[in-house]
Amino acid sequence: MKKRRLISWNVNGLRAMCNKGFAEIFNDLDADFFCLQETKLSAGQLDLQFDGYTSHWHYAEKKGYSGTAIYDRRKAKHVKNGVGSEPHDAEGRAVTLDCGDFYLVTIYSPNAQNELARLGFRLEWEKALRDYLVTLDAEKPVIVCGDLNVAHQEIDLKNPKTNHGNPGFSDEERGAFGELLDAGFTDTFRHVHPDRKDAYTWWSYRYNARAKNIGWRIDYFLVSNRLADSISKAKILDQITGSDHCPILLEIKIQ
Repeated sequence: MKKRRLISWNVNGLRAMCNKGFAEIFNDLDADFFCLQETKLSAGQLDLQFDGYTSHWHYAEKKGYSGTAIYDRRKAKHVKNGVGSEPHDAEGRAVTLDCGDFYLVTIYSPNAQNELARLGFRLEWEKALRDYLVTLDAEKPVIVCGDLNVAHQEIDLKNPKTNHGNPGFSDEERGAFGELLDAGFTDTFRHVHPDRKDAYTWWSYRYNARAKNIGWRIDYFLVSNRLADSISKAKILDQITGSDHCPILLEIKIQ
């Protein structure tokens, strides 16, 4: 068994992050897999490579929108973009690596938007994603990470009562997240820190929210249940700035 170190980060625009010390942060974190969401790139817009890593990109068809990527220094056997759902896959929302003894999937889930205007699209995504991950899990263990755009429980955001029913904290989105966990997956942070409060990964740019730690935990590492006892560390790296999200870290012992 070897310890793998993984990072996930919604960078909210990778080109902008490159002017905020991204390369130094990347090197300092020294991950085996560095997963990105909301890269907001099109093919050819940015050539950002790191020694020893191979990069894999899923671009949205719409310019400057969405997008996911993984930097991999373990040389994946196979790479797939999307989850097999055409309207969602056009938005660049998933990259899967076949790492031999496990699958690694990075995800950027759609936002349900104001007044839940896109909730139907979001729930269709949830079903497609769940079906896809369950199919992978039947073959070998899965590690899933990314901005899943939902705070699961009241402990996962600062103001649950005033946000109830809002995008990211609607009953429907929370229920879909629960269904995903029930399908055979473990929320690694809650597995390690079941009762930790005030632990958030996203803060609004308004109202000085980050300084006041008025945030939401919407970025996750999930693992197949059979990997749960192999988790060594699950951390929120909230001291790292540059995006409205912070990176999250998973260390896990796996083949």
